[in-house]
Amino acid sequence: MSQIEISNIEYLVIIGYLVLIACVGIVFKKFSSDTDDYFKSGTKGTWWLVGASAFMSAFSAWTFTGAAGVAFESGFSVMIIFLGNAFGFFLNFLFLGPWLRQMRVTTFPEAISKRFGEKTRMFYALYEVPIRILYSAMALYGLGIFCSAVFGYNIYQVILVCGVVVLFYSATGGRWAVMATDFLQGLILIPLTLIIAWLCISELGGINSMFAQIEAKGLSEEFSMINSATLFGGAYTWGWASAMVTKGFLVFNSMYAGPRYFSVKDGREARKAAILASVLFLVGGLVWFLPPITARLLFSEEVMALGISKPAEAAYAIASINVLPMGLIGLIVVAILTATMSSMDTGLNTNVAILIKDIYPKLRDKFKWKSKSETELLHYGRIYTWAMGVVIILLALYLAQQKGKGIFEIMLDVGALLMSPIQIPLMWGLFVKRTPSWAALSSIGCAFIVSVMAFLEVPLSTFGFAESVTWTFQVKFFGVLAAGSLGFLVSIPFAPAKGSEHRNMVDAFIENMKTPIDFETEVGESNDLAQLKTIGWFGAAIAIFIALMLILPNPMGGRVAIAVLALIIGGVSALMIKAGSKVSSPS
Repeated sequence: MSQIEISNIEYLVIIGYLVLIACVGIVFKKFSSDTDDYFKSGTKGTWWLVGASAFMSAFSAWTFTGAAGVAFESGFSVMIIFLGNAFGFFLNFLFLGPWLRQMRVTTFPEAISKRFGEKTRMFYALYEVPIRILYSAMALYGLGIFCSAVFGYNIYQVILVCGVVVLFYSATGGRWAVMATDFLQGLILIPLTLIIAWLCISELGGINSMFAQIEAKGLSEEFSMINSATLFGGAYTWGWASAMVTKGFLVFNSMYAGPRYFSVKDGREARKAAILASVLFLVGGLVWFLPPITARLLFSEEVMALGISKPAEAAYAIASINVLPMGLIGLIVVAILTATMSSMDTGLNTNVAILIKDIYPKLRDKFKWKSKSETELLHYGRIYTWAMGVVIILLALYLAQQKGKGIFEIMLDVGALLMSPIQIPLMWGLFVKRTPSWAALSSIGCAFIVSVMAFLEVPLSTFGFAESVTWTFQVKFFGVLAAGSLGFLVSIPFAPAKGSEHRNMVDAFIENMKTPIDFETEVGESNDLAQLKTIGWFGAAIAIFIALMLILPNPMGGRVAIAVLALIIGGVSALMIKAGSKVSSPS
């Protein structure tokens, strides 16, 4: 077998879903009257909407492909990735979520200007835009590789269709549409993956039977959550696990994570959003590894028969197709597609916000351009979204013409070597006040020295390490973290004196960040009910769409699975509609 065959019915499911998601942008266009609405939903987002969006945007198709390959090979080790994310969001719940919202900004470079000054702000703005474009293009390209190899789709068509759909609703509806689609995608993803996990356990004969089969096949050592350094080239060890958890802390607990909460109403709602995302990652961490483990135990030959360079990355898809009824298989393809789309749409909206709020004002002042009204800036925001989306699609198409391999491992390295250096000072800057304005740039410079050494694979023995020490993921990450932290902390003795302009600016930033928001005074009228009702009706449409699959020829167990999924989505949607209809909602 070289590819997994998808029936025409599954294609109809995929197309129907993509059309529905595209409609979200049209409906939510009316929610945006200015750039604050377009880029951060006017800071009126409710906790459940922002939390679901933060959860969905925190992972991509890698979860069901690259991470599934890890689970296929090493079993429970992959749980650490998602539990690390859950830990990061839990710390947001404890204190950082409210801090990030209370910075009262639209973009994180805007927050950086209040903490480190304008020069550092412009460095981040100019660095972030191309990096996010590259990240989005690589995610779209990786998605195309997987769908092309596993399902036989044309890689260029996958990139074009998914890219255009994301571009359409992101450009039309802005941040409101991004969050609404993320919520709807999560509304499908969570119950669907729970059902798949339940069906896999049933196929294995129960949890006890699963562990018995692991032992019978001699996989107990390989499937340990923490592996020996002699297995998997040193991956999935205590060092690797520590790096993943620490990376989760860094990604979710710095100013860089701010855009996740800029849209939420206030600090209290930010705290609720964070705990929702944490719980969802905890649930995901406990169930997402089950299908690839099932594939290793029951469908290993089928997985390895696929004619792709890394068959293990198809393990989740293979297990799902073997246990799911007709119709729901298309939704698994949808889950894989939307996992990437949900991270791409958030990145696209954040990038355009940086262009409009951080880069454009500098260019306007430098070249003496005439100031634009809010209506004009909103118009340009939509134009720039289309333009940047086209660049991302073209770059992904370019990458598809290359003969690249191991896209998911490359994305991990990009995160460790290109993203971690700029996140380190944004974490320290929240807790250490006494630093000069150049502290962040000093940190980044030191971190990039290690990044370049890791990229060039400079032998570590040159610096006195044993010959056996190589550039594993954990060595790269902790090396970058140590160098970046050192570069930041050594600047402390050079901090300006108390009462200086810089120290006053930093003190004002910290005080503002820790001051609770008075929503009625600072923002005004909410539209909580409109959010509930509008998204609830979209959810109801999805539930009806899934319920129609009951007419398809399936065994009783398959019909039960379809009915359960439709009832869960329909039940949640009905409650949302009912809650949103209590009184006439303000628009």
